[in-house]
Amino acid sequence: MRTVIGIDVGGSTTKIVGFPDERMTSPLFVKANDPLASVYGALGKFVAENGVALSEIEKILVTGVGQAFLTAPLYAVPTAKVNEFTAIGLGGLYLTGLSEAIIVSMGTGTAFVDADADGARHLGGTGVGGGLLIGLAGSMLQLHDFDTIVETAKGGDLDKVDLFIKDITKGSVNNLTPSATAANFGKVSDLATKADIALGIINMVFQTIGMMAAFNARGLGKDVVLTGSLTKIPQARGIFDGLSDVTGVRFLIPEHAEFATAAGAALVHRKGRPCEDI
Repeated sequence: MRTVIGIDVGGSTTKIVGFPDERMTSPLFVKANDPLASVYGALGKFVAENGVALSEIEKILVTGVGQAFLTAPLYAVPTAKVNEFTAIGLGGLYLTGLSEAIIVSMGTGTAFVDADADGARHLGGTGVGGGLLIGLAGSMLQLHDFDTIVETAKGGDLDKVDLFIKDITKGSVNNLTPSATAANFGKVSDLATKADIALGIINMVFQTIGMMAAFNARGLGKDVVLTGSLTKIPQARGIFDGLSDVTGVRFLIPEHAEFATAAGAALVHRKGRPCEDI
């Protein structure tokens, strides 16, 4: 069986994975501002690092916002475009082994997809995501590099930024614990450091996404699978665990979560789902 390649062309990074059989291998990504340059760069890097000849590639499946720029097969290898929401759904289920879930793709913005054995349905989305995180950190902290923002937030204290239930009442409110957030940035102290504010921004982004996902999940009775580049932020796990305690919804971050959409694109071919040949 020859290798099937899945490529997710995002707003700032392009992810690529291979499926020589039913297992995903060799996930990697490249950064580039030009979608075509990033696609060719990702494929070239994948082929070089894995010693895969172009003749050994059965098909290349491309998804994401940058797929629209492709007008011809890549290096004369059979190439097709895949609906991004289908790829998000398939990839999220594959990485977790679940048969159904709400798949959340957190990139520059955020998409919510209801996925099960019958397919994937786009539930909606929000502009809250990595773009907002970087934009606010740039405006408020003059920090414009994603890794620098994340590193700065490691020493942050949300008590210097957010208003909690414990700040406005002595007891709990319904199922809200004293440590639950009452208002993001509702208690910004004059003594707040760059670290405090950076953590506050990350926390606000994740809590907003998480609550929107929880509303969908509770209505459909499903778990939430978190995917996309933002899952690599170290604070993500703790923030979503806190939301799970408040909402009763289970949030899962699978291994290789940032490559879920690329994996889903390849799986469209492996599973015989519809795609658009170029």
